[in-house]
Order: sequence, then structure tokens, then C-alpha cells
Amino acid sequence: MGPMKAAAEYRKHAEECQVLAKQMPEGEQCRQLLEMARTWDNLAADREKLVQNHPELDTSKKPNEAQAPSRI
Repeated sequence: MGPMKAAAEYRKHAEECQVLAKQMPEGEQCRQLLEMARTWDNLAADREKLVQNHPELDTSKKPNEAQAPSRI
């Protein structure tokens, strides 16, 4: 599995789902998009909590090369 996404990216997906839902007539597809938006928001909140407890998992910042010199 690749690196974890930043919470901001999850929130962007949530916003995209909300925008699409507003463009749709009420019905099953609209409800599914709103549910997807809630899921993305929940993922963002979970990710933020995880990074708060484990700052080393923060992929929104570049790693400090001075802390981890590469060995050749």
C-alpha cells in the first residue's frame, strides 16, 4: 500500500461529493453521494487523530533530511 493521504485530500473528496449531490435530483444517487461525503469527512477526522498521536505519519510535511541521512 502506498503512503497515507493527508486529511486535506480526504476533505477535498468530501467536498466534491457534496457538490455533485447538490447537482442531482433527490433520490438514491444523491443520498449515496452524501453518504460518501460523510465517509470522506470521517476518514479525514480519523487521519487527523492518527497524525496527532503519531506525528511521524504526517505526509503533509517533507521529511527532514538532516534527521535521516541516507546510507549508500
